Amino acid sequence: MATEQQTGFIRRSWQALRRPSVKYSMLSLLAVGFVAGILFWGGYNTGMEATNRLEFCIGCHEMRDNVYREYQSTIHYSNRTGVRAICSDCHVPKDWSHKFVRKIKASAEVWGKITGIVDSKEKFEARRMTLATNEWNQMKETDSRECRNCHSFTAMDARKQRPKAQENHAQAQKVGKTCIDCHKGIAHLLPREYAVDEE
Repeated sequence: MATEQQTGFIRRSWQALRRPSVKYSMLSLLAVGFVAGILFWGGYNTGMEATNRLEFCIGCHEMRDNVYREYQSTIHYSNRTGVRAICSDCHVPKDWSHKFVRKIKASAEVWGKITGIVDSKEKFEARRMTLATNEWNQMKETDSRECRNCHSFTAMDARKQRPKAQENHAQAQKVGKTCIDCHKGIAHLLPREYAVDEE
């Protein structure tokens, strides 16, 4: 049989365990928060990267049957150097904050898929000018940021360009044009309604 002294010790120990100190409570809370933060961040980044893969982008027939087929015949898909730009290279910023904003905007594309706004070739073609204009405006606002991940005026060797390209690039640089000002239709067909600027 336990003595009264032993029983008192056990009772006090049990009560102490039920009321942990503030110090250990805070350490436990911080440890759990740290682990939860790592798990959330890892899952978030895994999701972000998964949605940047070409297979994800062409997972719906709206993309696979329309813009992906056009892209396959462009220099961004197949060229002499073997460098391939995929959808996310041109349409998703590299830095975290801009990428996050772009992914939120992309949720409207999911809504378009759910509601069937562009679920046929005819519907897609009817909206092509609007869709293209939205992308061009976005690229213009960011000074063609995604184009510049691979291309920049300072890295270009003008001597290896055709004379007309040399002239156009020099002029564009002088007047502050951005890539999309001149290179619409470089990876996708231009809309039927598009009229080339006479500059």
